[in-house]
Amino acid sequence: MDLSLVDWYNKALSNCTCGHHHHPLSMEELTIKSGATDELRSYLLRKKWMKVHVVYDRNTRTAAGDQVVDQLTVDNIHIGISEIEEDENQDVIADEAAIMQVLTEVDHETDVLMAVGAGTLHDITRYAAYTLGKPFISIPTAPSVDGFNSMGAPIVLKKKKKTFQTQTPIALFADVDVLKEAPTDMTAAGFGDVLGKYTALADWHFGAITANEPFCDQAAEMTLEALNQAIQSAKDIRAGSAKGMENLFEALLKSGMAMSLFGHSHPASGGEHHLSHYWEMGFLAEGRKQLLHGEKIGVSTGLIADIYHEHVEKKVALDPLLTDAQKERIALIFKDLPTGDDINTLLGQVGGKTTLAELGVEEVLYQESIHNAHTLRKRNTMLRYLNERE
Repeated sequence: MDLSLVDWYNKALSNCTCGHHHHPLSMEELTIKSGATDELRSYLLRKKWMKVHVVYDRNTRTAAGDQVVDQLTVDNIHIGISEIEEDENQDVIADEAAIMQVLTEVDHETDVLMAVGAGTLHDITRYAAYTLGKPFISIPTAPSVDGFNSMGAPIVLKKKKKTFQTQTPIALFADVDVLKEAPTDMTAAGFGDVLGKYTALADWHFGAITANEPFCDQAAEMTLEALNQAIQSAKDIRAGSAKGMENLFEALLKSGMAMSLFGHSHPASGGEHHLSHYWEMGFLAEGRKQLLHGEKIGVSTGLIADIYHEHVEKKVALDPLLTDAQKERIALIFKDLPTGDDINTLLGQVGGKTTLAELGVEEVLYQESIHNAHTLRKRNTMLRYLNERE
């Protein structure tokens, strides 16, 4: 177990004085190293879990799924498998069809489910395991998102995205050798997802100041530490080194831990995520191939950062419904927010996409998202303020 991360979480938990209910770390095992799945075998045997259901897709089966199944079969562990089918665009979607596939294929005597893959496969497995009342184990194959160890499961229902609060994995085993082999666009997407914490944290502060939304300094500090760790590792991430992959994945886990501590996604998800979800639903409605979550977050973060900077001066400063003290606090928060150019420079350091054109998001969809994406979640973000406060 990576005791440093566990101790880091527990220290934040014990130091918190915000007064809100927080969640103790529910993960029993957390391992990030070369050959991490070797410890998976001993963990299952200690738990006496001899019936495991593995969830993967065609690509993650090759990346790690076959290896994991072969390792566990040696110990006479019974393996059930759900290989999630791709849609007509060769996308794997966390939707009704995928979830029903897992629910109908899991034997009722199964002890634990296991997600082998990146964010989407974890969302599918997380939701299915929660529905079945069973624990699940995380086997990441790419450092692409910060949701591996979070409670939230973003699910597509009738082509609309909705996030459900479910459960964290009971254990996580991340093999650095596997992460190093992940496609470079997925690694850049993970970095983009971390950069989204810039605007997410600003939005969270803004909601606390203007609408008295619950706020936790410890969760905010955890998220900021994750953000700084990823930025400081940009060169190693671009090089695809073991150090870069380990630092990026640890940053993603820290962001997930901040969400777990707080119990919701406020520390890591604001207006930039709402734009991303709106674009995703637009692509789903048109039957288009999906984009990587972190790619969208990286681009949306740069765009929305510039919008926020502009309106803090033009709108917030002149709002008669805000007190001078509120305006001063808001100004300080957004003064430290990087510009869109700053965000794009960071994305460029890891080879990430930086424009709507690179994503294939048309200007019409972008403009619609600016005016409508805030309705997707009940969050008092700056994006909501700009649309609802005249």
